[in-house]
Amino acid sequence: MHATDIANELAEVLHTEAELQQKLAELARQIEADYTSEPPLLVGVLKGAVMVVADLARELKFHAEMDWMAVSSYGSGTKSSGVVKILKDLDTDITDRDVLIVEDIIDSGLTLSWLKENLLSRGAKSVKICTMLRKPEALKVDIEVEYVGFDIPNQFVVGYGLDYAEKYRNLRDVAVLAPHVYS
Repeated sequence: MHATDIANELAEVLHTEAELQQKLAELARQIEADYTSEPPLLVGVLKGAVMVVADLARELKFHAEMDWMAVSSYGSGTKSSGVVKILKDLDTDITDRDVLIVEDIIDSGLTLSWLKENLLSRGAKSVKICTMLRKPEALKVDIEVEYVGFDIPNQFVVGYGLDYAEKYRNLRDVAVLAPHVYS
């Protein structure tokens, strides 16, 4: 597949690479201001959050320790039920640690709500959330998100870690996927 083919599969670019990087710098300054005594453990949720975690970690002016989880939520087709299975767990003991979950996108919030409670139940001192994108219209649970890059419309977006059928993750921008691709 060539770049021109991919361009035909995108309806519009919502946020460019430059906008994403600028927002990450702003989020990093907020995070640094909030964690002055001890840096948090950055927990990325695989696979989507890889780009955000990597770029955020490089932007932070403190030692950024990272760990990863992979979780799967079960439901019918594209709808999440909030029933979660851990596919890859943390390698780090989080007892008495500040944890910052870093996400690419918050959609329904069901899986993230479960994940936050799960990490708190393991003895984390605190669990905060940072996300590059949030779909306010899609939220099904009231979940506090301390650091939000951009609120976006409830559309199917790809790029910057977000995929459709494991494609488009490596796009540098966040774009709306054209409906003809997935319908």
